[in-house]
Amino acid sequence: MESSRSGEGRAVPYFCQWESAHRAGEIIRQELRLEDDPAWRASGARDVEEYARWASHVCGMACLKMVLAAETGQVHPTLELARRSLPYGAYTENAEGHIKGMIYAPFVRFVAEQFGLRAQVRVDLRADELPALMGGAAYFMASVHPWIRWPEREPPARGGHLVLVTRATSAHVTFHNPSGEPGAQADACVPMAAFERAFAGRGVAILRAA
Repeated sequence: MESSRSGEGRAVPYFCQWESAHRAGEIIRQELRLEDDPAWRASGARDVEEYARWASHVCGMACLKMVLAAETGQVHPTLELARRSLPYGAYTENAEGHIKGMIYAPFVRFVAEQFGLRAQVRVDLRADELPALMGGAAYFMASVHPWIRWPEREPPARGGHLVLVTRATSAHVTFHNPSGEPGAQADACVPMAAFERAFAGRGVAILRAA
């Protein structure tokens, strides 16, 4: 398990949204089906079908798992966190099994009531505003395009995936990427301009303890 440090200097363990983190590249390239992930049981899924249905939707819960591990030392299974968030509306699933989420406002209520975390939904942000935001936030769950894992590429859109920002300067943004490729998962550091291309201008700030 890799770890980084938050802006407060606290070690932040890394967790992938897929349980076989070392095989994330195979999953991204569709060389390994989620149904064939040998570590699926560690997710807290009740069966492999539940894991396969949810694992590509839980980037936000993987970010929360990292925050909780850093703040409390406790490691919560990712799909257990997702199930606990459902009564709050952090995800919705329709009759056809289509999953929508993570939905920010219900998530903020969930983490406040279940874990005592102070969080805020932030919108209409520019990437160059992140250094100031991180002055008051311990972490920022930023909405970026999944191609942030390839910062040299021009993403086709912005948003759709959450990463856990731990530091930001005027030049670079440092984050844990729940769906990063091996070697660029924990402490991924990309130029501010590359982050801006993928950033949707929104996310959830986890505030420093009062």
